[in-house]
Amino acid sequence: MQLTLSIRSALAAGAAVTVLFAGAGAAVAAPAVAAPAPAAAPAHSPYGQLRPLAALSAERLATADVVAAAKYGTGSPIDDPAREQEVLNSVADQARQLGADPAATTRIFRDQIEANKVVQRGLYRRWDANPAQAPTERPDLQEVRKEINRINGELVRAVATSPQARSAPSCTPVLAGAALKVRAERKLDALHTAALARSLRSVCAGA
Repeated sequence: MQLTLSIRSALAAGAAVTVLFAGAGAAVAAPAVAAPAPAAAPAHSPYGQLRPLAALSAERLATADVVAAAKYGTGSPIDDPAREQEVLNSVADQARQLGADPAATTRIFRDQIEANKVVQRGLYRRWDANPAQAPTERPDLQEVRKEINRINGELVRAVATSPQARSAPSCTPVLAGAALKVRAERKLDALHTAALARSLRSVCAGA
């Protein structure tokens, strides 16, 4: 019985990634079978361009756990419009400097921010329901933001170097394959898998 539930949970988590992500909240289903990941994809290949976006998105999501631990129980809201706008302005400026599309970069980062909030809200609910699981130490939020800024810079560069892959018809299945690979490597639970899917919603052009 437990094994059956585990398999069901894994399939549900995988399905969350393979649903990619039109604007205005309308989901577009990816093909039933995601494109398989090449064993050693060249950096210039579609998979080689899209995998860093999935990997860095998952890395950025990991910081949401630390942000949640820093804020939980302090009364600090999860939503922080001033900080969010600061991030969006910064990544747009970085995109311009790299010759990338600032509008596309901003759309992708809006999803990154919303995905982080998905994790924070999920953890808050978990800790409210089971206080024994709540963090016992409060991380330094300023230090966490330094790490987020570092990842943001790498993500902007990944966006800037992937316009062809992001605009290709194969973007959705290739990105789904990359995300599933990252999910397996990082052993993401259902909450973080759903958040990873949310973070990648605008990566493919026209999504």
